[in-house]
Amino acid sequence: MPELLYDQKFWLNAFFAAEWALRLAMIVIVPFRRSPDAAKGWLLLIFFEPVAGLILYLLIGRPTLPVWRLVRHADFEALAKPAYERLARDANIFHPDVSPELRHAVTLAENLGDFPILGGNSAEVLADYQVTVDRLIADIDMACDHVHLLFYIIADDATAGRVVAALERAVERGVACRVLADSLGSRPEFQRMLPRLLRAGILAEETMRVGFFRRHTGRIDLRNHRKIAVIDGDIGYIGSQNLIDSTFKRGLTYEELNVRLCGPIVLELQAVFADDWYVEVDEFLGEARYFPDARIAGDVPAQAMPSGPGYPRENNQRLVVSLIHAATERIVITMPYLIPDGALLQALQTSVLRGVEVTLVVPLQMDQILVCLGQRSYYDELLSSGVRICRYGKRFLHAKHITIDDQIAWIGSSNLDIRSFSLNAEIVVLLYDRGACKRLGEEQARYLRDGEMLTLAGWRQRSPPLKVIENLARMLSPLL
Repeated sequence: MPELLYDQKFWLNAFFAAEWALRLAMIVIVPFRRSPDAAKGWLLLIFFEPVAGLILYLLIGRPTLPVWRLVRHADFEALAKPAYERLARDANIFHPDVSPELRHAVTLAENLGDFPILGGNSAEVLADYQVTVDRLIADIDMACDHVHLLFYIIADDATAGRVVAALERAVERGVACRVLADSLGSRPEFQRMLPRLLRAGILAEETMRVGFFRRHTGRIDLRNHRKIAVIDGDIGYIGSQNLIDSTFKRGLTYEELNVRLCGPIVLELQAVFADDWYVEVDEFLGEARYFPDARIAGDVPAQAMPSGPGYPRENNQRLVVSLIHAATERIVITMPYLIPDGALLQALQTSVLRGVEVTLVVPLQMDQILVCLGQRSYYDELLSSGVRICRYGKRFLHAKHITIDDQIAWIGSSNLDIRSFSLNAEIVVLLYDRGACKRLGEEQARYLRDGEMLTLAGWRQRSPPLKVIENLARMLSPLL
């Protein structure tokens, strides 16, 4: 036996045997509760680099939240039940009838995200970066009771500084202000801002905290990617824009799209914020001041749908695939990061075969090289099936919205990739309104007018090395 300790052949054989045992074990473990595309990506990595793949898998490979988060989320639902029951008796809370062709979307979104369709709302589409910031500040300056902000990125720059100054003014008037920012997305700038916020009386906290020596931390790849603002429980903002300068990345100017909402739908946004706040801070925001009697503000039927690893299903993936399959005339998708899984890719291709006009609007520039290269590897398949692709390059188009048959508008923080489907906490709002779709259509028409339409022949003229790089990135796309 002692001789074996110095036998290089023995240790080499033991190493190879351990690697193959690891490969075989992971074939059983990895596909459990995981999409085929994600399982394929992880197994491919583990096959070629078993040790490195195992370490990475243990760090970021299991899209599950810590038990304490799940417990707090369940506690919040129990605590919030009386408030929801009270609101259900509000005369201004009603569930409008929709046409039969829209009923499937309403039912699916409610069963996935737990929020019903609500009538009596107004929806204002905001496509100008600075105008959105100006409108938010103006609403904060008019706040009477509370302001709640949740953003993936809150930077220590001029744009966020203007919003923080408005919050400071609000606190001086006696308004309760709460701010949540994603721990990793806003690092390190939000941490530098925290002392200023707390000194001013603004209640602020990181969400999805990371760090080796901090309580209640989690995995670095499970992020809160939501962008929500709620003022007095009556005005809400949702969309793609963070609290950061539009030129925060060198060489790029970001273009976003948001929607300003008024009416009962804002209470659903408030519920999402209150849930996230309770999980992070252990403070329950259930008083009537935070969920006031609803006000009729318009005639737009709307429905919020949150998603993330805390839900048993990939909410947004199921909703988007269903909406695409149900379309009969026209689909326009504006998306910065689109790495379709098998179901989404098939839905897009099948819709074209059914005679539906499918148009994708994507950025010309790249801000995340590996993700964008992986995305571009799908363009050949999509163009070959008849999907129209427009690349918009006037600015970096970070907006995330979809219109279905000019009847359903989908606007929010979610991308169409595995990260947004499985790993990020996201939120979208569905507007069942032709007026909102028409307004989005104006922005879509501008993208098409200022962008370039790809052709299959032209796209295939890319250099062979670039095609190889794109397809290598595609192999990693389930892990991105």
